[in-house]
Amino acid sequence: MTNVTPSIVVACDGSGQSLQAAKMAADLARATGQPLKLLSVFPDSEAERLVINGVQHSDVVEEEKNYGRKVFDAAKEAMTVKASPTLEILLKGDPAKEIIEYLQANPGTHLVLGRRGHSMVRSLTLGSISEKVIRHATGPVTVVSE
Repeated sequence: MTNVTPSIVVACDGSGQSLQAAKMAADLARATGQPLKLLSVFPDSEAERLVINGVQHSDVVEEEKNYGRKVFDAAKEAMTVKASPTLEILLKGDPAKEIIEYLQANPGTHLVLGRRGHSMVRSLTLGSISEKVIRHATGPVTVVSE
């Protein structure tokens, strides 16, 4: 049997609903005593857009870091409960795929995420990130709406 450390992870993208999810995750972490972690995914589509526009690889990496910093700072500011996340996780790729793989690699994780992020048009054509995550999650998921 593996040693599972339960934790609460909030998926952040800087959208209003992800900020609501951050608030709820902080409340949940405080109530349960579980560690709170922040997770964000720098979308491949954004990295590709930068490369197509002639941005150097080192500058794309810097943009990725800036994205993470901005998203994590906004999530921490939105938390009404003074919570100190134990870890900030910045991944790169397809958000749904990366979140699902993170959940599979980290059993005992309770994921909290917003119902809709920044990409409303994309969600209408390809299916939303939250919907994909719910379908393939290996543990508990809380979806926060407005």
